[in-house]
Amino acid sequence: MTGLDRRRRASLALALNLAAMLLAVSALTTSHWCEGTRKVVKPFCSGSVVGRQSYCISYNSTRGGNDSRMVQYVFETGEDKFVMRTFHSGIWFSCEQNIDLIGEKCRSFINVAPPHERGVLWLCIVAECLYILLLSTGGILMSIEVCHFGNVIDGLKLNAFAAIFTVLSGLLGMVAHMMYTTAFQLTVSLGPEDWKPQTWDYSWSYILAWGSFTACMASSVTTINRYTKTILEFKHKRRNIEKNLKIKQKLLDLDSPDQVWDMYISSVPSTAEELLDLSSSARKLSNNSVFLDLNDMPEPQSEEYC
Repeated sequence: MTGLDRRRRASLALALNLAAMLLAVSALTTSHWCEGTRKVVKPFCSGSVVGRQSYCISYNSTRGGNDSRMVQYVFETGEDKFVMRTFHSGIWFSCEQNIDLIGEKCRSFINVAPPHERGVLWLCIVAECLYILLLSTGGILMSIEVCHFGNVIDGLKLNAFAAIFTVLSGLLGMVAHMMYTTAFQLTVSLGPEDWKPQTWDYSWSYILAWGSFTACMASSVTTINRYTKTILEFKHKRRNIEKNLKIKQKLLDLDSPDQVWDMYISSVPSTAEELLDLSSSARKLSNNSVFLDLNDMPEPQSEEYC
């Protein structure tokens, strides 16, 4: 039953590790960490305009140029001269709607970030890649442990290394997510004017990243808990074996019934659990003919009892 419970815990830790790795890869390869809107001035409509366009300002100048009087007339009619364009940004790319609000154009987020913040962004990318690498290493060790049918000591070693790699990956992932948040906020404040958003908030890729971190830490806690429980079980069994061996050695070294009685009195257990262990060990020893047969021992002299 203990082995079955240990294998269930190993399977649970492996499942959490795989979930964390899947979420981390999904978050790293998508560009929806942050999203928002950007306020842009409407351009003049070009070409043949059919009806009124909501994303540009139309004019009816016959001279082929932009008539400032017509633009002034459009502003006086109360038409909004701005258009709100949505954008979303990730570690690799930042994408924004086209001016006609159909489709989008993307550019590298590293080029958008201020020059003095690009080093932090590169560190974030390296930390995210190391996070996935260490997470996959811990998952490989966990899968080997689940499929391993050798002795418990080898499985315990694999368990310890898997716990170390998983904890380190979780710490790296947390640092990487926080570095990206800092880099993005500084880019919003100090970035180029043609990119600065009007409003922004975190998006679903950011939630996936922190969900991956949560699953990673849950996997590491499960692995460490399983390792600690196995170590405590080993120590408890070792204490019981040493206690039984000491009792057996004392019984073998006895010379008289008085010593048997003294040893019995001195070895009375203090708790119910120790009493059960002692009784079970006594039954085993009696079955193996370890106890001395008191009837076969020589009778003491009568003057010894005077």
